[in-house]
Amino acid sequence: MKKNNFVASILLLSFVALFWSCEDRMVTKRTYIAYTPVYMSYDELRSSVKVSAKDQNIELKQPGKIYFNDNYIFINELHKGIHVYDNTDAKNPKHHAFIEIPGNVDMAIKDNILYADSYVDLVSIDISDFNDLKEISRVQNVFPYTLPETDYKYAIAKLDESKGVVLSWEVNEVTDTVQYNLNRYYFLTDNKVDFALGGVSTQEASSNGVGGSMARFIVYQNSFYVLKSYELEVFDISQANKFESVTKISMTRVAETVFISNERLFVGTQTGMQIYDLQNPENPTFISDFNHIQSCDPVVVKGNLAYVTLRSGTTCGNVSNQLDVIDISTITQPKLLKTYPMTSPFGLGISNNNVLFVCDGNDGLKIYDATDPLTISDHQIITFPNINMFDVIPLPNVLLAIGSDGLYQYDYSNLQDIKLLSKIEITNND
Repeated sequence: MKKNNFVASILLLSFVALFWSCEDRMVTKRTYIAYTPVYMSYDELRSSVKVSAKDQNIELKQPGKIYFNDNYIFINELHKGIHVYDNTDAKNPKHHAFIEIPGNVDMAIKDNILYADSYVDLVSIDISDFNDLKEISRVQNVFPYTLPETDYKYAIAKLDESKGVVLSWEVNEVTDTVQYNLNRYYFLTDNKVDFALGGVSTQEASSNGVGGSMARFIVYQNSFYVLKSYELEVFDISQANKFESVTKISMTRVAETVFISNERLFVGTQTGMQIYDLQNPENPTFISDFNHIQSCDPVVVKGNLAYVTLRSGTTCGNVSNQLDVIDISTITQPKLLKTYPMTSPFGLGISNNNVLFVCDGNDGLKIYDATDPLTISDHQIITFPNINMFDVIPLPNVLLAIGSDGLYQYDYSNLQDIKLLSKIEITNND
């Protein structure tokens, strides 16, 4: 009897252990309210680039990054495409076309070829004739699979990436099977301009266009540079109809913005500025870096000085708001020259005649004479308050400034009398 009781006890303990083991991997059904994805198939995505009809009224509603090329202003409509304005007369820019590019955020131009992201893909588009626009090449799956933002009221239902890219969300009651030890979390990518826009110094633009200070795309000679979080990817675009990846450089930091000056690539990251040599454009070589506390930081360069803004209140984790001026005269050892307090700085730009433009959040657009980098704050020329700008492009005598309520153009040829030339208004979404 004792032997039988012992065996029974062992069997009971084994059953209990099995029960708890199985409970750790318990599979159950649940019903809940969730965001369910609205998909665009990959076939539809890859046949969707087109120019809207001339008589179709495509309004600017949610402006993103800006670009200037050959008297045309290109304004990203977040995740929708690109507005093109004829800026022959800066006092009266005219809407010229709207290029539909689903999932678009960034752009760059060389020799009438527009390079743009389209969700996970990178496309090149011949824009030499807007009446006959052509997609001439596409590299699939260059970018990570990203999701539209949510307000976090509900969970996100199970995704099926094979169905295509996610355009938007619907709120529905969902019943699914959950295996609790295999929960998958999806981290949303915020593609708003708040965290990123690069550019190229105006004197080096040549046949390329000019971007703002927060771009993650940039062109140099026959190379096209793309930032992807922890990676810099270089594409050979010597043949626009067949561009291909030639180099991938792993980065130890989250890279956000790019700027080129004097055959060097300046990368703004969340923890500092990194500098690469472009003597061999297809294979950038690391030169040096400048470190700071974790922050979002666009960077622009003129001569031996780099200008960087740091901003608090973002996912980058910074707690200060400032403008840093960095001495890069010894390129292998960049050093901080001066720090200026700011309110909430975003993009910035520096002109050929040392006029510094800073988008400082709700404090508006600030313009300085930066001839003396040690006394910039003492030489503020003017502030345009109550306009929330997030990036600028200084052209000779004319400034392009994009903000939450539209695109402004200022004539700064006379620094004692800076004038607003025009404004492209956004359409009220209410």
